[in-house]
Amino acid sequence: MNYKIKSILSLFFLGIYIAGNAQEKEKINAIYSGVPWYDEKGNVVSAHGAGLIKDNGRFYFFGEYKSDTVIDFTGFSCYSSSDLYNWKFEKIVLPVQGSGKLGPGHIGERPKVMKCPKTGEYIMYMHTDDLKYKDQCVGYATSKTINGIYTFQGPLLFNGEPIKKWDMGTFQDTDGSGYVITHSGNLYKLSDDYKSVTEQIVKDMTKHCEAPVIFKKDSIYFWLGSSLTSWERNDNYYFTSNSLKGPWKAHENFAPKNSLTWNSQSTFVFPVVGSKGTTYLFGGDRWAFPRQKSAATYVWQPLLVKNDSISLPDYKENWQINTTTGEWSDLALKGTIIQNSETDKIKYSDNWKKQSSADSFSDNSSDVKGASFSVNFDGTQIGLYGTARPNGGYAQIEIQNHNGKRIQSNLIEMYCKYPESSLKYLSPVLKKGSYKLIVTVVGEHGNWYKKDGTGFGSTGNFVSLDKIIVK
Repeated sequence: MNYKIKSILSLFFLGIYIAGNAQEKEKINAIYSGVPWYDEKGNVVSAHGAGLIKDNGRFYFFGEYKSDTVIDFTGFSCYSSSDLYNWKFEKIVLPVQGSGKLGPGHIGERPKVMKCPKTGEYIMYMHTDDLKYKDQCVGYATSKTINGIYTFQGPLLFNGEPIKKWDMGTFQDTDGSGYVITHSGNLYKLSDDYKSVTEQIVKDMTKHCEAPVIFKKDSIYFWLGSSLTSWERNDNYYFTSNSLKGPWKAHENFAPKNSLTWNSQSTFVFPVVGSKGTTYLFGGDRWAFPRQKSAATYVWQPLLVKNDSISLPDYKENWQINTTTGEWSDLALKGTIIQNSETDKIKYSDNWKKQSSADSFSDNSSDVKGASFSVNFDGTQIGLYGTARPNGGYAQIEIQNHNGKRIQSNLIEMYCKYPESSLKYLSPVLKKGSYKLIVTVVGEHGNWYKKDGTGFGSTGNFVSLDKIIVK
């Protein structure tokens, strides 16, 4: 083999080696709750009110593809992953229809997909409505493939009539039978082809209970739900039974009282079954109305299940799950810490000061529109810890490369009904190099109202910095 050929082959294998290592470095290594997630192209993962399903060894994440400006239906998205950390955007699997219940000027929420054992079809269920939430029903769509384009079939019928309910979920029992759950404690059994309802198993089991979820462990069924507080988070609660028909035993909160279910609303519980055990993955939404597409995040936690009791005793910011063994473990986020007082490394505008409040946090904050701080860093990833409070608002995040070109931009929210400090932003994994992080006060915050006129949301526009972490 002559020198030229050897050189070409060497360069070829070196290219493979570099590409392989670059790809490996870009991998996310854990589940990070309460921060934006990114797909393989660096875009924010937008799949809220979601359902999770495993098919042929791969996980598929279906949800609402949200907007920052309207509540109208903008399509249902599908993402896939082999490890529950790194997500590939498949496509908008159910786009806005030309007309009808998922057409312009309508609502589409909480998509859930099940594979019908009898037909092999994939059936998606969802809440459809008008913009005033006055024409609610449960609809369904079908596809021959899990990540294909779903065909909207219209309302799911029971005794020839639509099911006029809003928040809904699904449950597939170990015998393959399928069910649709709705708010206020209603449970419907599906036909063998999953395209209609044959009977109502439970009727009005509870007065409220939005965001319903059912899962099963051994012989016990668990029914989770949330109170009616619109986009606001609340203390979710649950019921248990040895039969889907009941009787259902009422339990209190499964997260500590006043934690507001760690600032989330239930959307699914998915059993990750492995060779050494099962982790019950609680999936929750941390809504950020009206900036749902940019700033709403996900709270995924390992749910502890013992007999007929479930709990989320503490908040896992970062944790790992082995999808082969079914085991989970804590993960500490390691890196170089920059405290907010290190003004030689963090450059503030004139409008930042220690937050004057009764809580114990000592963060720097500002509510002045356009106020900013910046950090130059060398590494592959950067994170921001901040304190969320009842007066928290939106922050604009920007990362520039060494040439000053913006390579990443994101919106985050720092609102919570109680003061809490946690990781608010973690960048995508970057190529090793020199970068600049810029955080700017947007000067906006979220407010919203229930149907009865009750108001919710923030009282201010504050953005907070506790510390920075660089990897």
